[in-house]
Amino acid sequence: MRIGQWIAAGLGIAAIGAAAVYAQSRNTEEPEFALARAEGDFELRDYPALVVAEVTSTGDRRRASGASFRRLAAYIFAQDRPQGGESIAMTAPVLQQETEAGRWQMRFVMPAKYTLATLPPAPADIALTEVPARRMAAIRFAGNGGASDLAAHEAQLRQWLNGQGIAPVGEAEYAFYDAPMVPGPLRRNEVLIPVAAQ
Repeated sequence: MRIGQWIAAGLGIAAIGAAAVYAQSRNTEEPEFALARAEGDFELRDYPALVVAEVTSTGDRRRASGASFRRLAAYIFAQDRPQGGESIAMTAPVLQQETEAGRWQMRFVMPAKYTLATLPPAPADIALTEVPARRMAAIRFAGNGGASDLAAHEAQLRQWLNGQGIAPVGEAEYAFYDAPMVPGPLRRNEVLIPVAAQ
C-alpha cells in the first residue's frame, strides 16, 4: 500500500472516530432552561437552581483547566472519594470562570436526579453546592475555545447587552460542551453572563 493510501486510511479512521465521539456527546445530559429571548447568536435563558461540584486551581487558564478537570473527574468517577461508590454520569457543559487574577473555578453540573443530600461526599478540596436560579445571557460559537475566541465572543455579548439596555450582574463564565478530541468546527462553546431578570 502506498504512503498516500495509508495517510488517507488514517484520516478516514480519525474522521470516523471523531464522528462517533461527537454523536456520543450529543446524548450527554444538559441542564434545562427556559428561553426568554433569542436574537441571532444571542439568547437570554432562565436556569433553575443547579447542583454543582466545583474546584479552584491557579495559573493560566489552560493549565488550571486541566488540573481542575482531573480533580472533578476523579470525584464523579469514584476514583477519589472518601467512601468510593458508584460513578456519577458526566454532564455538559463544563463551566469555568476566573474568580480573581490567576484563580480559575471549574464546575461540573450534577445530573438532575441528585440533590446536595443525595450526592456522595467529596474530598475537602471539592465543594458541593447549589447555584441559585438565574437569568443568563449567552452567545454560542464553534472552535477550540481559546483565549482570543472567548474574549472576542464575550465582547460581542457585552455589546449586545449594552444595546438592549441590559446590565450584567456578575462576571462572565465559559461553557464547554465537548470532549477535547472533538474537532474544533464541531465543538460547542458558550460565553454566559448573569443578568437581572426583567
